Amino acid sequence: MNISAPFIKRPIGTSLLAAALLMAGALAFNFLPVAPLPQVEFPVIQVSAGLPGASPETMASAVATPLERQFGRIAGINQMTSTSQLGSTSIVLQFDLNRNIDAAGRDVQAAINAARSQLPANLPGNPSYRKVNPADAPILILALTSDILTLPKMYDTADSILAQKLAQVNGVGQVFVGGGARPAVRAELNPTLLNKLGVGLDTVRTALGSANANRPKGELADPVNAWGIGANDQIFRADQYRKLIVAYKNGAPVRLGDVGDVQDSVEDIHVIGLSSGKPAVLIIIFRQPGANIIQTVDRVREALPLLKSSISPAIDLNVVLDRTVTVRASVADIEFTLLISVVLVILVVFAFLRTFRATLIPSVAVPLSLIGTFGIMYLLGYSLDNLSLMALAISTGFVVDDAIVVLENITRYLEQGMRPVQAAFRGAREIGFTVLSMSTSLVAVFIPILMMGGIVGRLFREFAVTLSAAIAVSLLVSLTTTPTMCAKFLRPLGEEKHGRIYRASERAFDHMLGMYRGSLRWVLRHQPLTLLITILTAALSVYLYIDVPKG
Repeated sequence: MNISAPFIKRPIGTSLLAAALLMAGALAFNFLPVAPLPQVEFPVIQVSAGLPGASPETMASAVATPLERQFGRIAGINQMTSTSQLGSTSIVLQFDLNRNIDAAGRDVQAAINAARSQLPANLPGNPSYRKVNPADAPILILALTSDILTLPKMYDTADSILAQKLAQVNGVGQVFVGGGARPAVRAELNPTLLNKLGVGLDTVRTALGSANANRPKGELADPVNAWGIGANDQIFRADQYRKLIVAYKNGAPVRLGDVGDVQDSVEDIHVIGLSSGKPAVLIIIFRQPGANIIQTVDRVREALPLLKSSISPAIDLNVVLDRTVTVRASVADIEFTLLISVVLVILVVFAFLRTFRATLIPSVAVPLSLIGTFGIMYLLGYSLDNLSLMALAISTGFVVDDAIVVLENITRYLEQGMRPVQAAFRGAREIGFTVLSMSTSLVAVFIPILMMGGIVGRLFREFAVTLSAAIAVSLLVSLTTTPTMCAKFLRPLGEEKHGRIYRASERAFDHMLGMYRGSLRWVLRHQPLTLLITILTAALSVYLYIDVPKG
């Protein structure tokens, strides 16, 4: 059976097939996302809860413990860690790698609902959760600095204006604002005065909550008309809070300013951000899963002039961290390495074949196989990262083997005097299943990597699949395009004209062939010694494998 015969008989159709493979790969290359590492979604969920004023011990016992008790009933949790601090608790749940993150999120939400009755009644809100990918680092960090405006005003600008507009940029997943806190009014009460007046902290807290609640005011109506009451009873500044009456003692009002120091401040005074030694508000940007990191950063940078025009001129907006600098450099370096490897392969082929017609065939087969692999990567949802590009660079030596084997066998019949078409039919028929077995054995080598578990297995799975896909595309090209090109471009041995360089190199190759024949005769005459050396080499390899340090 000759697999290549239909393609040799139809050179135009084969050329169209090769062109379609080339165009599909080139088109897919433009849509492949760029990332430093393969996009691996680790099933990790972080649960957060807050109770203002509660000590770490209270948060651990009253908030973290009931949640942990419910989370412990969820199937597939590998690790659960909790951290409690003043007023907040964070619980990180790590699931099995084969656990669906969306299903795990639903289980976590159900556990939070089940634990709600066991949590403190004065908890401001239900605990919240978000999916976390430990392998996903920020792609861009922006810093807001100013010599005029205060840190709370810059934070309010970043949180209410910039964060919302940045979240709308295509490719941006999450935007966090750090290095500061929202503006707030802080009341530091004097316990001595409160005790002397007989006013408790709960009384002050209730008065503050009642005075600052934006409740419905109702309406005034008569039989004909109705008027809604639109008064606003919320207060926002410290001087308004100082006049607030928190209690009455002996018929006299006790105001908040009488029992404490009231100042305009921020929600959390223990947070600060610095940029070049100056107080700054930081905007931390994460990308969406599968988004092109380079294109996303470019879109954010293009939006910076518009963002600067939407905030106060007194605020300086600068980029302090750009993760794509190293990504661009590493991807460009490995792309250059891939190009160099293809050129070197072509030069080595030319050095041994010594004819432009014969060299042209693997020179077409190698790039065609690599470019066609991009199409498979796109269908599988892979990205252009260091591991996938490294797989393509390594596969350069593999994909050229198939083309050379087919070319050499066809050339052998040309040297025997056959016409190119006849040589292509006969050479491809004899070598077709050999090429198939070679490619199958190469793919089988990477099966252990495909079956590898854990985080390392997840990362290297894309490497193994990309390499196997390149070998599979090379097999297709070698059985279709390569024999067709041999039938069209090669010439019988008598029709080829060679120069002095070819004749000189032919003498060198004949000398090398003579040396090989002499060494082969010596080995065949001393077969027991050769077998003994082989066994000793294998034993030495086993010893070195055992002795080599492992980690």
